[in-house]
Amino acid sequence: MPEPPGNMEHGTLDMTEPQYGFPIPIPFVESLGIRCTLMEGGRSELVLPIERQHHNGLNMAHGGVLMTLLDVGMAVACRSLPPRSAAPGEDHGVVTIEMKTTFLSPGSGTLRSQGQCIHRTGSMAFAEAQIVDAEDRVVARSSGTFKYVRRRPEAGQPQAGQGNGDG
Repeated sequence: MPEPPGNMEHGTLDMTEPQYGFPIPIPFVESLGIRCTLMEGGRSELVLPIERQHHNGLNMAHGGVLMTLLDVGMAVACRSLPPRSAAPGEDHGVVTIEMKTTFLSPGSGTLRSQGQCIHRTGSMAFAEAQIVDAEDRVVARSSGTFKYVRRRPEAGQPQAGQGNGDG
């Protein structure tokens, strides 16, 4: 598995080893080796060096890997902006409601997913993303709709306003 970036910063995002540059741990994304190199102002960039475990039967990037890069790229771009209805300091994430993808060319080498949040409301966000290869050829494009959700605490952690005495 590729090594995560260390001691890098882009904008306000701390590029920490355990999270591969994401603001929260995402185990599935980490297992693929995807790194986040940009998350700010409604934009994102993810990087994935394509290795054998990412291949389909034709020795190119599997469509599911490409769709994951696009989906996560759009979600990260949307998550970089709070929903218009968010209270100050409210922690939120996004979940995918729908996604349309067009595959344009085979993916190989190091791929970059570039995402952009193009519109948001109090509860929804709309985004686009594309994947380019090392020669800046477009491999795939996508658009998607995302719903803002409040983050749930990890198992065993109290929810906000529940019984830990902190209020």
